[in-house]
Amino acid sequence: MTELIPGTEYGPLDGRNYENTWEDVYLQAHLLSDIGRKRSNNEDSCLLCSPRATALVEERGRLFAVADGMGGASAGEHASRMALHILVRHYFQAPPLSAPEGLLQALQEANEKVYEEAEVNPVYSGMGTTVSAAVIHGEWVYVAQVGDSRVYLLRERSGIHQLTHDHSLVAEQVRSGLISEEEARTHSLRNLITRAVGIKEQVKVDLFAVRLEEGDTLLLCSDGLSNMVSDKHIAQALADGDLKVATRRLVGAALDGGGADNITAVTIRVIAPPPKTEYQEGAKQIALSSEGLFKRFKRLFS
Repeated sequence: MTELIPGTEYGPLDGRNYENTWEDVYLQAHLLSDIGRKRSNNEDSCLLCSPRATALVEERGRLFAVADGMGGASAGEHASRMALHILVRHYFQAPPLSAPEGLLQALQEANEKVYEEAEVNPVYSGMGTTVSAAVIHGEWVYVAQVGDSRVYLLRERSGIHQLTHDHSLVAEQVRSGLISEEEARTHSLRNLITRAVGIKEQVKVDLFAVRLEEGDTLLLCSDGLSNMVSDKHIAQALADGDLKVATRRLVGAALDGGGADNITAVTIRVIAPPPKTEYQEGAKQIALSSEGLFKRFKRLFS
């Protein structure tokens, strides 16, 4: 794979575990990927890119992503890493676009390349990957979603919010009211996804945008975490004042729950007032509603 944008950190590189900490003027992040207790290799990948070129950061922001590969042997690992490499290169090197449009085109490019390689190389036949990506540009975060990895946001005054929708058969049944969320957590088909990067010639990408506040904490994670840890416990872990501790608590909870899959978490915290920036067109804006006083007390003391 070709050289990435200077300022890119990613892993794991050896199919095992990976951990990294990063901090800038108003953001801090922690990346952690664990092979889990049942798998022989780690098919997840995670990445952050804060370009060393200040002008590029000011123009396009900073990119964070998680991918969960599939395909068996080394194919899933290759798919997740390949998709994230293409995502970061295309996003920062393509002609200037809005952040949502840039994410969309970058993921479409990743889909095309992963699909083509799976078609011509028998070793990687049938490979694909989920991708959850977030670009933070000033006070806005732009989220791109394909598959069943997730993006959460914890805000002190309104609690935990899942910003993305899982592209899976079971999640669609939950949204249709056919089964409950508790039933979905243990459903035999919970890992059957309906959308992924590289499994078809074209891919549909969900795009969301949220205005950030100081104190917000974002989580990008693979389903090896979200299948094992409830939203309540995710919120409790993310509330920890030390972001590294919070991230390790999350992955530790998934391991304690059985660690049946690879587990990857990228946490990002807004540690100072974010710079004011204009909203960039192309994504669905999400307004985070307040829980209300009664619900907040109930959550705090439950």
